[in-house]
Amino acid sequence: MSGARRNDGSIVVFGATGFIGRGLLRELLTDPAEDSRVVAVVRSAESGARLRDRLGSAGVPLDRLSIHLFDPGAGEIVLEPAVPDVRDVHNLAAAFAFGMTAETARAVNVVLAEKITRFAAATRARRLVHVSGYRVGAHPTMPVPWSPRHRRRIYGRLGAYEASKIEADAVVRALAARLDVALTVVNPGTVIGDSRTGEADQYLGLADLVLQLSRGQLRAIPGTRNTVVPVVTVDHLARFLALVPRDPQAAGQAYWVLDDATPVLPDLVALVADELGVPAPRRRVPVVALRILPEWLTGAQKETLSFISADAYPTASATALTRRHGFDHPPVRPALQRWARFLAATAPGAATRE
Repeated sequence: MSGARRNDGSIVVFGATGFIGRGLLRELLTDPAEDSRVVAVVRSAESGARLRDRLGSAGVPLDRLSIHLFDPGAGEIVLEPAVPDVRDVHNLAAAFAFGMTAETARAVNVVLAEKITRFAAATRARRLVHVSGYRVGAHPTMPVPWSPRHRRRIYGRLGAYEASKIEADAVVRALAARLDVALTVVNPGTVIGDSRTGEADQYLGLADLVLQLSRGQLRAIPGTRNTVVPVVTVDHLARFLALVPRDPQAAGQAYWVLDDATPVLPDLVALVADELGVPAPRRRVPVVALRILPEWLTGAQKETLSFISADAYPTASATALTRRHGFDHPPVRPALQRWARFLAATAPGAATRE
């Protein structure tokens, strides 16, 4: 892409109705230093209306927000109404679920990500911010396009969600380089609730473990004494996402955005159990046993097991970026406590106890 990139125009957010998307919209619309129009891309007028109502009821000013429709199944992305002055593009669209088919996961996490990258190129966006995942770097990269044999092997071994995020990461990077799109990849840890209120409405992964604990259903802690599931609060992640397009040094970079102070999983479980007033299990079950035993017995979905790891992640560049701009992660233990309390009180079936 030749010529100067835009420094004005609209901020376009795909995946605007999701947990992270709403957090980013809140950040963009309440930031006194930001005056650009914020475009929330949605699939239907009804979902757009629900999004406006939800943000408005939370006190978020809506004067700079506009809702635009698109058809994710179309060959290329066309926004209705059109946005002639795109500045930045955020791809937060994701199919986040376990047990999906490869086709379902790829349709959003890979195919739609590719279309969004082409949209960023066609609109001459200043920056494309692509949200990937913190476990992406834990697996060897393969050139794209993947062969059908390699795809079957990776999807079969890791499950559709994680495999599709790994494939998407490779596809977006390669395509952005070919189309000269200024790309920043953000790899967040497990996203937990707002650090101030604990508010969240995502119940998979670590959240499911917290809910099992709150209901007295967690019999043992998966992994080892050193297992860690690194977290990031949704408000910190939203602030980071809003920042990176404004920082020229972030172009072409990949950032792992997670809190290195996250307690190891046994300590995290003990912290949450104490907050909720329930006993913490003392037993630990190795991942190798969880892979062998049936899910109905362990309560652990096979697809989640690759996230149970003692790996460390390259967070130094993300930490340096935020500190250069004057902010850091909020204290993680109080954030975990507020999140656990919120989940236990509001999740579907929260009153159910064994």
